[in-house]
Amino acid sequence: MKKEVLLKLARAAIAEAVGISYTLDLDNMMEENPWLKEEGACFVTLTIGEHELLRGCIGSIVAHRPLYEDLIHNAKSAALNDPRFPSLTQDEFEKITVEVSILTPPQKVEYSAIDDLKSKIRVGTDGVILKHDASHQATYLPQVWEQLPDFESFFMHLCMKAGMGMECLAFHPEIHTYQVEEYKEGSR
Repeated sequence: MKKEVLLKLARAAIAEAVGISYTLDLDNMMEENPWLKEEGACFVTLTIGEHELLRGCIGSIVAHRPLYEDLIHNAKSAALNDPRFPSLTQDEFEKITVEVSILTPPQKVEYSAIDDLKSKIRVGTDGVILKHDASHQATYLPQVWEQLPDFESFFMHLCMKAGMGMECLAFHPEIHTYQVEEYKEGSR
């Protein structure tokens, strides 16, 4: 039930963003699913094609508005405003797969050295936020472990995403972890 509600709401928001008519009774959906009004943080990921190539991914790390508002905003932003991709077209709308990830509140990880950090990160389970200062911050959802399945490659790429060198853990950046409830079109 929750999966269908989240994915339908995301798909409707994307349809609206690209100018496609899509019927959705938001008021009725909210009445039947009051949990949508609770504060929540989510990411919306769009993939395309049989190889599920990334087509957009935007989200919120910390809950700061009702979940339904966060979901609508991030779905539209993933379709139109991910700086890595051109805006989604109407022709691509039926070809994309939508995934919604609901985040738990981030927890700061206290660590003394890289080996200590390595012992506290749960590969395949934890999403990770890396912060060094105001201009160097990045996150990877737990699903990224599927492409970067070991600690070293995961953090090397996360460091580069944050605009730092591959060895940024040497600077002892602030690390937070979170987990997700993942809902994807076409999956169980």
